[in-house]
Amino acid sequence: MSWMVTGGAGYIGAHVVRALADAGIEPVVVDDLSSGHATFVPAGVPFVHGSILNGGLLIDAIREHGVTGVIHVAGFKYAGVSVQRPLHTYEQNVTATAVLLGAMAESGVDRVVFSSSAAVYGTPPGAIVTEETPKAPESPYGESKLIGEWLLRDQAVATGLRHTSLRYFNVVGSGDPSIYDSSPHNLFPLVFDALVEGRTPRINGDDYDTPDGTAVRDYIHVADLAASHVVAAQRLDAGEPVEPAYNLGSGDGVSVREIMSAIARVTGIDFTPEIGPRRSGDPARIVTKGDLAARDLEWRMRHSLDDMVESAWAARRAAVV
Repeated sequence: MSWMVTGGAGYIGAHVVRALADAGIEPVVVDDLSSGHATFVPAGVPFVHGSILNGGLLIDAIREHGVTGVIHVAGFKYAGVSVQRPLHTYEQNVTATAVLLGAMAESGVDRVVFSSSAAVYGTPPGAIVTEETPKAPESPYGESKLIGEWLLRDQAVATGLRHTSLRYFNVVGSGDPSIYDSSPHNLFPLVFDALVEGRTPRINGDDYDTPDGTAVRDYIHVADLAASHVVAAQRLDAGEPVEPAYNLGSGDGVSVREIMSAIARVTGIDFTPEIGPRRSGDPARIVTKGDLAARDLEWRMRHSLDDMVESAWAARRAAVV
């Protein structure tokens, strides 16, 4: 039994690869290294270097490695940048997903776990998001993820594809010191880069209607996220029922100021963050409970905030040694 991980050389995908291997499932990585790192792929794991826009490459990889399922993590994940690059975003996230599903259908692979996003909700009307919260994405990125879910749904009607989509918010931490978040847009890397370079980290807005005035978000540990991807794959393999989509979150969230305090505490670098203006469109608080995922996918928050910071900082420091 072998599962293909698209984007398996990226920050999240590489954790999924390790979680599959730990569960006794052989992973196969397909990645074009546009944002991933070849060094993130463990020794001995088959690595196909190429784009999932290449259907022939996917079919060859599926057949060569006896792939029976796909965890689809690959994609262009920068919501803000997607506004300036909508066509690129749709090509990478929508066209590529359609090509992947076509290659799977031609090769007889009938199960997929899709790494979706809480961006499908946009700015929800309530502070707690559920799977039934209306979908109102506010960027080409969020739209592309929602369309990806629609593609899975429609392919299931057409071919019997078994699928589920995992929607999550802010992924942080590291489950392996050799894997770090290298995104130029995520909060943890931005703060760590500032500290390493001797700059003062910045908070965008401290006048929100929250206990400390800064925005509250759901931060989850990447290893916990990877574990639920694997359980979803196992349920699909076993023919067990799954929901079309699951939210993965903490149920209460953490404020940006609390993140900053935790980073100062764990790193031992004392700093007072600068306060900048709010970013347009940022809601005060968005979190989700993840009750369905806890029921079906063994989802739970196994790591504290300090655990998340400590593991991410250790990986970041190892990356610059």
